[in-house]
Amino acid sequence: MPRIEALENSSSSQRDSLNHQAIEDYLKTIYTLAEAETPVSTSRIAEARQVKPGSVTSMLRRLDSLNLVNYEKHYGVTLTEAGEKIALEVIRHHRLLELYLIEALGFSWDEVHEQADLLEHVISEKLEERIAAALGHPTVDPHGDPIPARDGSMVVMDTRPLAEVPIGERVQVARVPDDANSEMLRYLAELGLTPGAIVQIIDAAPFEGPLTLQIGDETKIIGFNIALSVLVVTTTSTT
Repeated sequence: MPRIEALENSSSSQRDSLNHQAIEDYLKTIYTLAEAETPVSTSRIAEARQVKPGSVTSMLRRLDSLNLVNYEKHYGVTLTEAGEKIALEVIRHHRLLELYLIEALGFSWDEVHEQADLLEHVISEKLEERIAAALGHPTVDPHGDPIPARDGSMVVMDTRPLAEVPIGERVQVARVPDDANSEMLRYLAELGLTPGAIVQIIDAAPFEGPLTLQIGDETKIIGFNIALSVLVVTTTSTT
């Protein structure tokens, strides 16, 4: 992972002024948003990070000066190779930590995001590898998100939103939102919409109305917007 303090024209004092953690957070945010659309706009970053657009613009200019992003006003931002490597390393830390907190320390899946956010910036590469080895070098985290390997590669999943699945089709939950909305995660767990669950669409109300689902032996109803955030894969399961 390219260390920010080792980048050209960067000193320890510059690192402190730019805020090392904030830099990593911005790079991670840009990478995540770019999975849906690239280049990433300033407004999308501001919304995701819950800050003013002016603050985002200021940080993007700093990241551009460090050769971590390519930023152009009114166009958006993309990560450079160095910026992407840092983003992937932080994401690897985050997702390994989430799994470790659940598997080894007994946290629930709605508790781990905030803890991983705090720890992802401070664990060493040695500790990261020890955690990965202890977990059996997993490829996905508790929410179904792929965990980047040391070389940045990830498992590719052909997913689609649950809201787009036709009536009668049976699918398997692959990924659910991994964010600070612990209430939503608890709600999805209560419904049984966790990675690996088999779901069949029974009915869908028109005009983006709620969906009626068969999950195991139970019938559940879920709002359209939440169904948009649950990603699924096709399954041939008949159980």
